[in-house]
Amino acid sequence: MMIKRPFIILVISLLTGVTAAAQSKKLNIVFIGNSITHGAGLANPLTDAPPVQACNWLREKMPAMQVAYSNQGVSGATTVDFLPATNSLFNNVIKAANTFKSDKDATLVFSMILGTNDSASEGPNGSPVSPADYEANVKIIMNRLLADYPGCIIILHRPIWYSPNTQNGARYLVEGLARLQSYFPVLDKIVKDYQLTNPKQVFSGDVKGFAYFKKHPEFFQQEQGKAGIFLLHPNEKGAAALGLLWGKAIKNRLSI
Repeated sequence: MMIKRPFIILVISLLTGVTAAAQSKKLNIVFIGNSITHGAGLANPLTDAPPVQACNWLREKMPAMQVAYSNQGVSGATTVDFLPATNSLFNNVIKAANTFKSDKDATLVFSMILGTNDSASEGPNGSPVSPADYEANVKIIMNRLLADYPGCIIILHRPIWYSPNTQNGARYLVEGLARLQSYFPVLDKIVKDYQLTNPKQVFSGDVKGFAYFKKHPEFFQQEQGKAGIFLLHPNEKGAAALGLLWGKAIKNRLSI
């Protein structure tokens, strides 16, 4: 039986030694996301936002590892807002990553969780974003990061659940929630697509958060909207729980 060369390359890549992250003693993470990543509604987002919680957990579990991060979560942001061609939010991601670029002894990770605002039926820039456009946008963002930062690692987390009556300045509702879930197989496909072209650089991140937060409404801020009290942004306990999920996913995917 003839085995195709790309498959052989993939197997060798997956089986050869440990990852660069496992060898490195430094981990620099740029978190790309929306208001949930930013820590919107929290009394102290600088200390309680999910990226902070994720890095605190990583430091606790790996005391020998130096962990630094930049929180590039922006309220209302979609994948459209982060496209390099817009010369907007992506520029801030580049600035953040460049502060780490000279650190040759560190592993650079981009932890991305976008899709909540894309799923809205009306309001955020570019919404509603179809699954096909969502895939294209994420790949455009990733391709630029992979080109500008050779050897970087990208981790794609699934967005978390929001209540089907969510409607603030934007309209999400049942339709948006269904659209959000249509992005999940897209994220899985993206990771699979990059296994051959960029082995050991693109990984699935947290996939448990959606179901977990759906079961725990007490982890959300209660916000008044046009369709009643809705659940969208994690409260302090929710941010800690989400940060834990992200931290575990990052550690597991990097074999550290």
